[in-house]
Amino acid sequence: MNGLPDMISRKDLRHRLVMLFEHAPDVNNQNRPTPFVELIIGVNGAGKTTTIGKLANRYKKSGKSVLLGAGDTFRAAAIEQLSTWAAKIDVPIVKTKQGHDSSAVAYDAISSAAARNIDHVIIDTAGRLQTQTNLNHELKKIVKVCGKAANGAPHQKLMILDGTQGNTAIAQARAFDEMVGIDGIIVTKLDGTAKGGALFSISNQLELPIFYVGIGEKQDDLIEFSPDAFVDSLLDGIYQEEEK
Repeated sequence: MNGLPDMISRKDLRHRLVMLFEHAPDVNNQNRPTPFVELIIGVNGAGKTTTIGKLANRYKKSGKSVLLGAGDTFRAAAIEQLSTWAAKIDVPIVKTKQGHDSSAVAYDAISSAAARNIDHVIIDTAGRLQTQTNLNHELKKIVKVCGKAANGAPHQKLMILDGTQGNTAIAQARAFDEMVGIDGIIVTKLDGTAKGGALFSISNQLELPIFYVGIGEKQDDLIEFSPDAFVDSLLDGIYQEEEK
């Protein structure tokens, strides 16, 4: 890190590291539209559907109502998996059969939530690579249709990144940001401390905020990302011996 002396205090190092997350989200939960629509984007295997279940669980535990939209109609298992999560945390889900129009699912989910005065709509999308032209045209269509269902929707487009994939994940996110515009990142598979360093690269290279991190498989294993708490946990390990 440029500009650091050979010896550096914990306080100075902490300040430098926290500054690397200058794009941390300024979360404002006030004056959000109802329903607040989140579109979840990512490649297969990143933990997209599981993260949706965890996110819905967080909202429900905070006293908010949630509806899920099974917009990944490309993969039958995705519809079944999201349905299982909906049953597990007891939230409604709008779904159709494999191969049906995913943008119609998004429209119906938002319309249903609006009619029922539900706070949050979380819409799944098919896992795709940035090179899959047909699926990427579909993603643009979903975004457009969401805007027809509710003014300004989707209000957040969140990209799910596998924290173990390094530069591959960063390249994927950059491509999708150029395609539809990404508002924030959720990083999964950070159940080992050593994997946490990926967060610095993701934040710096993408210049996008990290909203949540997944730290395990259970429904509560999704935590709001705090640069301060994250840096403190790293420094605890570095300076522990010195401070004894």
